[in-house]
Amino acid sequence: MIRSGNPALKESTFLDLGSGTVVSRDGGAMTLNGTATKTGILVLLAVITATFAWLQVSSTAGTGNYGVYVWGGAIGGFVLALVTIFKKEWSPVTAPLYALVEGFFLGAISAVFELRFPGIVFQAVLLTFCTLFALLFAYRSGLIKATENFKLGVVAATGGIALVYLATIVLGLFGIKIPMIHDSGIVGIGFSLFVVVIAALNLVLDFDFIENGVEQGAPKYMEWYGAFGLMVTLVWLYLEFLRLLSKLQSR
Repeated sequence: MIRSGNPALKESTFLDLGSGTVVSRDGGAMTLNGTATKTGILVLLAVITATFAWLQVSSTAGTGNYGVYVWGGAIGGFVLALVTIFKKEWSPVTAPLYALVEGFFLGAISAVFELRFPGIVFQAVLLTFCTLFALLFAYRSGLIKATENFKLGVVAATGGIALVYLATIVLGLFGIKIPMIHDSGIVGIGFSLFVVVIAALNLVLDFDFIENGVEQGAPKYMEWYGAFGLMVTLVWLYLEFLRLLSKLQSR
């Protein structure tokens, strides 16, 4: 059974592929190298637009002009993510668009954090990619295995975190704030550490999911879909590192 805490990489994604090798209309099949290459392309596209948004926000520090990049990127990225999830055959187009739009959000929010905590963005980026490669090495070498119990635990924890964040948003609309977990105290830092760990473990589930897709002979376009799903987790992990580091520096 295939599980992932990432909504883009869920159990039902490959159910329509059946058993045995499935060949796409262009005669190709999903490969690990192809997925890795396309993940790199998505990261590069996000970096390009993130750099643009970063420069724009940094040059207008204190004017509040970052809102168009933050909200535009967040909403646009969310819409494109939904389209990609429900129309995965469109992923060769929608996944790059998602990366470009999400880059505006990441660049703007990163600039805001950097203005308040100089050096925090470099630290968050370094931690994100070090975590990615460390877990990839651990997974490929067999040090970490995505067993069913492991998957169930990570998915359950991811769902719990999602509910907490949803409750935070809903209660915030009524001016109610969940105490401690979003502050820079011990409880808040502990909560962020927990979320970072769960986000990182989702990478293992993503690796396992992509590997299963390759073994099942998924169509070639699923390389873009797998890269998109991995990108979603990386964005989440990076944002959580930003939150954790900001709490540590606020003490």
